Amino acid sequence: MSLTPLDIHNKVFSRRMRGFHEDEVNEYLDQIIKDFELVIREKKTLEQKVDELTERLKHFSNIEETLNKSILIAQETAEEVKRNADKESRLIIKEAEKNADRIINESLAKSRKITIDIEELKKQAMVYRTRFRMLLEAQMDLISNEDWDRLMETTEEEEELIARRS
Repeated sequence: MSLTPLDIHNKVFSRRMRGFHEDEVNEYLDQIIKDFELVIREKKTLEQKVDELTERLKHFSNIEETLNKSILIAQETAEEVKRNADKESRLIIKEAEKNADRIINESLAKSRKITIDIEELKKQAMVYRTRFRMLLEAQMDLISNEDWDRLMETTEEEEELIARRS
């Protein structure tokens, strides 16, 4: 059991002969009471401060715990976002590659068709040229034919006859 200033103040010592000087003992006890009261007040103040600091420590510990949980959640979310972005980028690349292959294949098919069309046009142009040449040659043969000359001569004779008749 701890002493209180009141316990010290109310303490009564038994008297004896040749005992201590009563006033000195009372003064000393008064000084002890004052010092003891001061120590008790300091103790209460310190206990209050310890309680306050303990509460603050609990508060900051809670904040720290919350922050740690938030950091973990943020890290997990960041990892998930990163995984999703990687997945999406791979899908985009695959889609782009498929589109590129499709475009290349379509271009090659169009190129082949154009090449075939060009070859067909060249053949048609060659046939047309050959036929035109044959037509021209036939016409030239017809013009250079002696029958034409005779036909023309006959026509001159006929013109003379006509001129005479007129």
